[in-house]
Amino acid sequence: MAPFLAYEDKGPGSAGLPLVLVHGHPFDRTLWAPQIEAFSPARRVIAPDLRGYGGSPTSPAVTDFSDFARDLVALLDDLEVGSFVLAGLSMGGQIAMDCCRLFPGRVRGLVLADTFPAAETPAGRAARHAMADRLLAEGMGRYADEVLQKMVAPAAGPRVKAHVHGMMTATGPQGAAAALRARAARPDYRQTLTRVTVPALVVVGADDTYTPVRDAEAMHALLPDSTLRIIEGAAHLPNLEKPAEFNAALREFLARVG
Repeated sequence: MAPFLAYEDKGPGSAGLPLVLVHGHPFDRTLWAPQIEAFSPARRVIAPDLRGYGGSPTSPAVTDFSDFARDLVALLDDLEVGSFVLAGLSMGGQIAMDCCRLFPGRVRGLVLADTFPAAETPAGRAARHAMADRLLAEGMGRYADEVLQKMVAPAAGPRVKAHVHGMMTATGPQGAAAALRARAARPDYRQTLTRVTVPALVVVGADDTYTPVRDAEAMHALLPDSTLRIIEGAAHLPNLEKPAEFNAALREFLARVG
């Protein structure tokens, strides 16, 4: 059920493992614009819009969080991609973990950026459902205004802030609400991480308050073969806020994975 996803597919298919980039909530594939530009000249880079985000349809709405992972792998099947390096940020990182849970043989390298593996607490589940109700009632505008300064560090440039705010306000509330409800019920991925035998890269913005450095350090400790990179001067979206530093860490990792 996946070829309905909108996606970016750039770069030579014969040069190394494809790099698959999974955006977070409430964004779209343009979150990865600096990485698509940097890596597609030498490697195939695939960046989908998740169901309900960007150019992908909201219907059928995601009901189980694993729908995202199954969508992603079905798209890669359609594109005739077998093995790949998988990178996800925030909710995208949790989707990447779900891919490792459901399709472990497909992932040859794992990048987890500004994310966390634990299941939601009861308070967290209630908060996500309440936010879903709010987005359906009032749309994305006020929410985007409120969270922008947590998504990016205060020193982020105006173009970065405008890009982030634009992605959030362009997201349909129906898709965002459905994802929040599914995310509230997602499983705990901590045991999954202990079984990831491929190389992994954990990246986090030093000033991230959504998924702070301690969460990244905990994931790094769970993964059998991982590297931790902390991006100074960045909050929740270091790939946009500090693309040179993020890309340097990713380039070093890709050279190791092959």
